[in-house]
Amino acid sequence: MKKKISIIGSTGSIGTQSLEVIEKLQDKFEIIALAGGSNVELLNKQIEKFRPKYVCLGKENSELNTQGAKALYGDEGLQEICSNKENDIILVAVSGKIGLKPTLSAIANGIDIALANKETLVMAGDIVMKKAKEAGVKILPVDSEHSAIFQCIHGELEKVDNLIITASGGPFLHKSIDEIKHATVEQALAHPRWNMGKKITVDSATLMNKGLEIIEAHHLFGMDYNHIKVVVHPQSYVHSAVEWKDGSIMAQIGVPSMHIPIQYAICYPDRPEGIKSRSFSFADAVKFDFLKPDFEKFPCMALAYEAGRTGGSATTCMNAANEEAVYAFLNGKITLYDIYTTVEKIYRQHKVVKNPDIDEIFAIDKEIREKTKELFK
Repeated sequence: MKKKISIIGSTGSIGTQSLEVIEKLQDKFEIIALAGGSNVELLNKQIEKFRPKYVCLGKENSELNTQGAKALYGDEGLQEICSNKENDIILVAVSGKIGLKPTLSAIANGIDIALANKETLVMAGDIVMKKAKEAGVKILPVDSEHSAIFQCIHGELEKVDNLIITASGGPFLHKSIDEIKHATVEQALAHPRWNMGKKITVDSATLMNKGLEIIEAHHLFGMDYNHIKVVVHPQSYVHSAVEWKDGSIMAQIGVPSMHIPIQYAICYPDRPEGIKSRSFSFADAVKFDFLKPDFEKFPCMALAYEAGRTGGSATTCMNAANEEAVYAFLNGKITLYDIYTTVEKIYRQHKVVKNPDIDEIFAIDKEIREKTKELFK
């Protein structure tokens, strides 16, 4: 039988690559719903090719050509898609806080999740993972780093000593602090290895993305922060690794391609042939470089460690402030380095709520965003 899947964020980078995987494996999948943001032109092309039963846009648009599918809009549309028990799995591929509610809806309806939205676990990891466990729902990581760790562990978490998350170092790895402070949006978006959406690419430039991944790894694998390490690996061949308690290390290695972790998550536990753009060659790779992360040059990562260890609403606060600061940078309101100073200032002002419920998390998220936006005025 075909696995029935819906994609939240089908017009984004992960969404479009997911559809490339599914097109290659069309005998294994049936698409129930596609949800885009505002890119109606691309969504129309996806509808034409994949013929979903439901389609969703951020808001109504007369140019949407549903091809007979039911049209849905906004948060209510996403909720309807993620509450549809016809789904076997839902790929949450949107960026930012918008991924949290659909994820919770899918969990409440017993639907497995392929998660490409790290903010969901950064905002509310304790709640999401607890609800998933209670509902017997699988949270399958799509991020290449967490997919690598998931593949290496293979159900033997109790034997693992450390998780080792790799970072490419982004476009400013070999730049000075002064050069980072004066970086343009164009320079920040010129990632040397990965083709991603704007928000995650800027996060990669500040290494906040790696900070978010540290927090995500803590929740996905239940690992203490003292046992989650980061190493800079500019070639991006080693996607991450685990160190076993006997001292040996197991790594997942491959070409820098999101098709592989996407396919692993949505096909799990199977490994069909699928897309393989090119095979990895040890001989052609020439060399693997590994460097210690520079927390002075990239302080966002250190702040993420602190927020993760603090717990409670600290990570919700940090995430909200960072998201708004990134958008302000992309809109030319602040510099790249101002992202850190903004987040750090808002974070220091925040009074942490130790065990917030989901309503408190959304309220804190809203409050922090408003405070952050006020700074830009």
